[in-house]
Amino acid sequence: MESNLIHIVIADDQRLFRKGIRFLLERDTRILVDFEASDGVELLNYLRTSALPDIVLTDLNMPELNGVEATKLMQKEFSALKIIALTSHSSKSCILNMIHLGASCYLPKNSCPAEVLYAIKEVQDKGFFYTNEVLKYLHEDLLKHNSKRTKCDFDESYLTGREKEILELICNQHTTIEIAEKLCISPRTVEGHRNNLLLKTESKNVAGLVTYAVKNDLLNFIK
Repeated sequence: MESNLIHIVIADDQRLFRKGIRFLLERDTRILVDFEASDGVELLNYLRTSALPDIVLTDLNMPELNGVEATKLMQKEFSALKIIALTSHSSKSCILNMIHLGASCYLPKNSCPAEVLYAIKEVQDKGFFYTNEVLKYLHEDLLKHNSKRTKCDFDESYLTGREKEILELICNQHTTIEIAEKLCISPRTVEGHRNNLLLKTESKNVAGLVTYAVKNDLLNFIK
């Protein structure tokens, strides 16, 4: 695959929607749609037998295997794969479920084309893209489930000062290069700190780091 392209697979049971979103995406010279799947089974079969794309754009309601179950399997088998939920479901429970399963982004189907393209590039470049609404839901959910947690459950000294700085910049959606420039360190050093953060927080990806940061009240970026 060409490294300068964002390779995408679309999974949706509505053929007209698949063709429409493909036409929209491929008008951008940075994006190439490798495959269209009509359900989760077809999607998984493709991923298991072909070169992996960078991003999977999936609906939730699909026959045979829906987007939720497909996401569970993709996270298990292809943990590095970035998943964007693009669906007509916009309830808080659906959004939180997909985020907890590892989706890097959640977008409603009535999003404008510019929003979809922006989200795809953010996910590709930074690992995740959560709208303010998604962050608000995530924050509320984590506060609710951790309302009985005592302060001794989390020791802030577990992370170094530099790791906390980098975690905050990651959660504010800065790229590795931007973080390196802000902190006057090399991109390789940023990557090293990020890998340490992933290990220490037991997160699979940067989306997991955001959840960890919100859960432990480490950031003030949610208004």
